[in-house]
Amino acid sequence: MYQSENVDGIHVIRVWTYIAANKGTIRRIINYVSYMFSAVFFSMFLKKPNLIIATSPQFFCGWAGVIVSRLRRVPFILEIRDIWPESIVAVGALRNKRLLRILEWLEQKMYAAAQHIVTVGKGYKQKLIEKGVPAQNISVIPNGFDHEIFYPRQSDDNIRQRYNLNHEFVCSYVGTIGMACGLEVVLRVAKLLKNRQRNDIRFLLVGAGATKNALQKQALEENLDNITFVGRQDKHLIPGFLSISDACLVHLKKTDIFKTVLPSKIFEAAAMAEPVILGVEDYAAEFLREANAGMCIEPENAEQLTQAVEKLADNPQLCRSLGQSGREYVMEHHDRDNLANEYLDTIVRFSNSANKR
Repeated sequence: MYQSENVDGIHVIRVWTYIAANKGTIRRIINYVSYMFSAVFFSMFLKKPNLIIATSPQFFCGWAGVIVSRLRRVPFILEIRDIWPESIVAVGALRNKRLLRILEWLEQKMYAAAQHIVTVGKGYKQKLIEKGVPAQNISVIPNGFDHEIFYPRQSDDNIRQRYNLNHEFVCSYVGTIGMACGLEVVLRVAKLLKNRQRNDIRFLLVGAGATKNALQKQALEENLDNITFVGRQDKHLIPGFLSISDACLVHLKKTDIFKTVLPSKIFEAAAMAEPVILGVEDYAAEFLREANAGMCIEPENAEQLTQAVEKLADNPQLCRSLGQSGREYVMEHHDRDNLANEYLDTIVRFSNSANKR
């Protein structure tokens, strides 16, 4: 029910949560709500904090912060890393209109309860302003990368041998293989490449999620041997998989809500000097062009993705140029240590301001 440990000098308390697979509305709601109740209950037995910071998603984690801040009478900072419930509606995970209206009402109440909101991109800030949050109550601190983990390195030959990657051009997707990712497009591209006899290009899908098994089954049925699924990997192994990649795919479904997103996968790939093929529109595409870190495609457009991966496979110099440009950009703007210091300054300013009221 309750576990306490010390992680890098930080006192961490873990509470019981009902675990559910990433599918099934009722079980997922129980999963979210169980955490909220556990977090609120056990927080009552802890020393009173100076302030509460809660992150969303998931949605009810944010609400745990609302409730605890009120019960303990301390200031509350809300982190927004995805816009709920819009994002789950966009991928078809929620269709019950009555439940949706309840969640939208809770969403507005959660924003109103926060004395300050920290979000990870300008697109999210604009969306929050449209939902009635005052601009002065929002800080934007983007995602970054850990420069001690993600840096250019030699290709890991052990991984290449394990997955029979000889001299192929490897385009990797590294992350959750879920409903929002729209990775069905990779199967269509793999088929196009086989028809064009481009046997020198391989897709590597690293991760697990709600759609992984279905995609893997379809690839097997269609004999798409130019796609390799490697499943979920420990975090410390991810740089090795990036090191064998010649390009990295970052992709989401084509829907308006994802136009506000700036996926953190971009920073890790760029930090390792890997060119990015980006299937995310608006803010993310603007970022990639500014960084000159890769190629932008229309989400779910198989022909454009095929052209992009072929162009990079046929032009190693372009890959190196885009990779180096991307690394220089994220080193300057998205080092995680610098962003952590910026976040800490925001917390201190907010805390001092709140204590003066």
